[in-house]
Amino acid sequence: MDMETTEGMKDYVGLVSQKNSWILNKDQGTFNDLIDGLVENKKSYGYQSCPCRLASGNRDLDRDLICPCDYASDDVKEFGACYCNLYLRLDFYETTKADFVNVPERRPIEKEKAVLNHFNK
Repeated sequence: MDMETTEGMKDYVGLVSQKNSWILNKDQGTFNDLIDGLVENKKSYGYQSCPCRLASGNRDLDRDLICPCDYASDDVKEFGACYCNLYLRLDFYETTKADFVNVPERRPIEKEKAVLNHFNK
């Protein structure tokens, strides 16, 4: 699957959601924006970093942000959605009264600072 194409990335996130027993955001505008961000990051960096967070372009610094990020599973369990709201709990639309939930950032501040330091070199 070519993850540098929209269709390839859609296939990828579909497989990720199936593997984790999640569903994908059904709002087509939001979904397409997230897919476009993932494709852009894949083309720019060589990996599909989270489109909702600042990536450095350094794979080692961004490893925790490669979609699905290291925080997605806990976010989906606790809040019903990952940080971007791409991946949702199976019962999200039945149990959540909103189309989008604000998920608090789990990424440690030290990792954010490392990315910012990377840019300031």
